[in-house]
Amino acid sequence: MDFRVMGLEAPLMSTLHHLMESASPYIPDDDATDAKSSSANGGGSGSSTRTYVRDARAMASTPVDVKELPSAYVFEVDIPGVRSGEIKVQVEDDNLLVISGERKRGGEEGEKEEGKYLRMERRMGKFMRKFALPENANTEDGVSAACADGVLTVTVKKLPPPEPKKPKTIEVKVA
Repeated sequence: MDFRVMGLEAPLMSTLHHLMESASPYIPDDDATDAKSSSANGGGSGSSTRTYVRDARAMASTPVDVKELPSAYVFEVDIPGVRSGEIKVQVEDDNLLVISGERKRGGEEGEKEEGKYLRMERRMGKFMRKFALPENANTEDGVSAACADGVLTVTVKKLPPPEPKKPKTIEVKVA
């Protein structure tokens, strides 16, 4: 990912990007591998670093389109292959929209797959995106979510604009 496109040319961003890219051969693809390496390392901080980098990459690789309509904000998230029961949409602290879930490889739970993968390019595992909502977002009862054809659409309705306050007339008394 080229951070300059996003207006971030700081050396810190390029260093972080380099670290994430260079760490990818060492990042386990599933929790079982992570648990094995964690116990082999004595449960040290190396496994938590790998987990952090893996989660950061999952967040960065979950594409989201955000658009503003006259009456709502719409978030469209590409999540192909994720079942609706594996998706969680929450509003935290009255203004933070959190979309999270997990992509699992293969068929039904407990079903053993036949064959072996020759190439695995689709990212599996947990994903999460967080969005700060504007003050006019109706987070009480104006949030809805629907998933169709691998696209999750979260709609957050806007609050109606406040009515302008009428000026208060104060009677001037003559003494």
